[in-house]
Amino acid sequence: QVHLVESGGGLVQPGGSLRLSCAASGGTLNGYVMGWFRQAPGKEREFVAAIKWSGGSRSYADSVKDRFTISKITAQNTVFLQMNNLRPEDTAVYFCAAGAGLITSTLRSGARYNYWGQGTQVTVSS
Repeated sequence: QVHLVESGGGLVQPGGSLRLSCAASGGTLNGYVMGWFRQAPGKEREFVAAIKWSGGSRSYADSVKDRFTISKITAQNTVFLQMNNLRPEDTAVYFCAAGAGLITSTLRSGARYNYWGQGTQVTVSS
């Protein structure tokens, strides 16, 4: 059982930056993909970024590419999402998720992930 806890959300002005953290506990992450998803009010949950724990390859949604960076510190079992040049449309609850055995063609689907954090609110507004 993997337990995920997100932190780092908040209110930021357009053009600002935030760094989200996701701390994992309860088991090894070897073989897992760690993903970030978000859900805005009245909208469906959408994929943001993912990183393979073994190997470190990354994937991004087109809407955040070149603005967001996903990274990890293996020794701390922690995943980060650095968000730069934030826009009002980035406002959402951001969730961290862990999925076992995912491959490139499946890691953008939230339904494939086994464990989820409670979410952290990100609000981009002037």
